[in-house]
Amino acid sequence: MGEGSRRWWALGALSVAVLAVALPATILSVALPTLARELGANAAELQWIVSAFTLMLAAGVLPGGLLGDRFGRKKMLVVALLIYGVGSVFAALATGPGMFIAAQAVLGLGAAFVIPLVLSGLTVMFTPEERPRAIGIWSVANFLSLPLGPIVGGWILSNLWWGWVFLMNLPILAVALVAVLVLLPESRSPERPSIDPVGIAASSLGLAALTFGVVKAGQDGWGSAGALGGIVGGLVILALFVLWEKARGTRALVDLRLFDDKRFTWGTIIAGLGIFAFFGVLFAAPQYFQGVLGTDAMGSGVRLLPLLGGMMVGAGGADRIAAKVGAKVTVAAGFVVLAGALALATATTATSGYGLAATWTAIGGLGAGLALATASSAALSTIDADRAGVASALMQAVNKLGSPLAAAILGSVLNAGYTNHLPALPAQFADTVRDSVFAGVAVAEKLHATALLTQVRAAFVTGLGQLAWVAVGVALAGALLTLLFLPARATRVAKPGSAPAESGHDVVVR
Repeated sequence: MGEGSRRWWALGALSVAVLAVALPATILSVALPTLARELGANAAELQWIVSAFTLMLAAGVLPGGLLGDRFGRKKMLVVALLIYGVGSVFAALATGPGMFIAAQAVLGLGAAFVIPLVLSGLTVMFTPEERPRAIGIWSVANFLSLPLGPIVGGWILSNLWWGWVFLMNLPILAVALVAVLVLLPESRSPERPSIDPVGIAASSLGLAALTFGVVKAGQDGWGSAGALGGIVGGLVILALFVLWEKARGTRALVDLRLFDDKRFTWGTIIAGLGIFAFFGVLFAAPQYFQGVLGTDAMGSGVRLLPLLGGMMVGAGGADRIAAKVGAKVTVAAGFVVLAGALALATATTATSGYGLAATWTAIGGLGAGLALATASSAALSTIDADRAGVASALMQAVNKLGSPLAAAILGSVLNAGYTNHLPALPAQFADTVRDSVFAGVAVAEKLHATALLTQVRAAFVTGLGQLAWVAVGVALAGALLTLLFLPARATRVAKPGSAPAESGHDVVVR
């Protein structure tokens, strides 16, 4: 196998690793009702089942990148996949909510290591000219789990023991492990970075506290003690972390000079905005499918296939478009397309059917694929192999805050729009109906109240429209920031016969 083809096969190995990590997270969204019943979990415990993964992911992403730079990225990726496998078994064998929450924390730790190590692997193996194409393939693998998780997970939950939802990931993890061991070249920083325990502790605690605050804001409101304490405390700790890193100089956990490059700074920020705006599509569509169209979890996953198709086209073609018109135009165009899809979503009504939803989800996936793949490539094009792990982790730490922040803000907008447009309700079930569209539909169906069912669904799509307009504003802000600050040619056009520039890098192909 030639060196050129071996690198692309190795990318396939990394893509399988990404898919193995992403699948359980998407399956969890459809498994919560079953977990509540089988584990006896109450509402607060269900919230922590979801949040434990996110918190550990935030806390572990920077240390994961550092360990890869210091001890070897291939070696640490193997360790991370093994950790994820242990967490999967732990989750399947859980006998109560506490054990399952602990398993989610283990899964979050494994994911925190896998994500930056995969991205740093791309940085080492591919030149800046090749990275847009590699990032496009990585993006497709990352988003392939969106429909696959609900489809496969929904079928398992309907036909088999619920634990297979997590155990089914083991064969995928095994394939990923073998592929990584056989195909992925080993790499590490030539000058081993220092461990910096204070920096690790401060970054982990700060990111975890900030994420906790954002999650609590979505659960309990922005004025709750948990939300304010977590957000303010996290920001203070992260500010102290920056001061500490500046004082450490060359021995710092994070090389703050990365932010001197506009491609890294604005590529990272703009990718985070793209994730936030795209979450408007991803957050609203499954709820619309299940709450308004009446599909089950598996059917909801099937109806996300147009979104995946749009994402594959956008991310897969982003490198060729950027090579012709530049990263600035490509990212801005992606944001405009995404904004258009979200604007189209505001036309959704309780009776508009699936055709309109399929259209705006497909267009939204196309725009997000263009914007996210190109912005990520712009940021990664500045990273050399010396500190690829930590730099990739820093980029992911910023981006991963986009999802919980979007869930908190957009979820609040959706819930406010829903509850404010409900009719006057009898006291005995008013609180239940206001809880969510699913609860409202359940009450209406139990009472055989056709009028109430229509009103609940109409109130939800009103809230969906308000959510979509907020996401439109974020997408247009992303387009504007791209035009103002992202360099026109954030990535370079690949030259025929170009090969990875590995001179000076401690890269060993096995």
